[in-house]
Amino acid sequence: MTHSTSQSPGSSRYQGKIALITGGSSGMGLATARRLLAEGATVVITGRDKSRLDAAVEELGGGAHVLAVPGDTSSLADLDALADAIRQRFGRLDVVFANAGVASFQPHAEVTEAEFGRVVDINFKGVFFTLQKTLPLLSDGAAIVVNASWTLHRGMPGGSLYAATKAAVHNLAHTLAAELGPRRIRVNSVSPGYIETPMFHAEVSAEAQAVVVGEVVAGRIGTAEDVADAVAFLASGEASYINGQDLIIDGGLVASIPGKLL
Repeated sequence: MTHSTSQSPGSSRYQGKIALITGGSSGMGLATARRLLAEGATVVITGRDKSRLDAAVEELGGGAHVLAVPGDTSSLADLDALADAIRQRFGRLDVVFANAGVASFQPHAEVTEAEFGRVVDINFKGVFFTLQKTLPLLSDGAAIVVNASWTLHRGMPGGSLYAATKAAVHNLAHTLAAELGPRRIRVNSVSPGYIETPMFHAEVSAEAQAVVVGEVVAGRIGTAEDVADAVAFLASGEASYINGQDLIIDGGLVASIPGKLL
């Protein structure tokens, strides 16, 4: 499914800005990197799979405005290396999109300790320490956007572990908005609904996808570009008075019931 997005009001609003996007080799991260590049930013993308990261750099056009740093956000050593690479190359950051995460859905009774550790390490620990390690690089007046999930707003069977990690990073955004206020660093989160990404296709069968479309008032699954549009807005000066908020990007999934279901 394709979905065209309109051009932003200011096509150069990120001119001269340095943006970090974790999990930037595919899906929402890659779409956001593409969007910020188009608006003048220099982007740093991370990912665990070097081959996918190399492919993303090629898709983004490479050059001096794209830096790829392989690494796992759940590894503090990798995050230290990431911060060092950014410091040496650019000396600062203006935007962070803490996007890297994994999906995990199973009944609560079936969650193992190993799976709990894996998902918490990536979805919560990874975001927490990504922000801690890059904070010294953030310029005053910078913007942070955290990728949360619609599942923190509406209970979904099988989502207890995943949703809990997303609720944690959403709350982290609230807390850091207060803590970083003296430096005018804004912190918000986005909560995507059903978004057509490689992860979505891996987790949701074709039959289930047809069913979930019927739950969305907009009548379609969202695209990675829908999320990129929202992140680009929240991290821009146009959102200068939006802080500590969560923007739900779900086509109405959380707030509304499609008339055909009544």
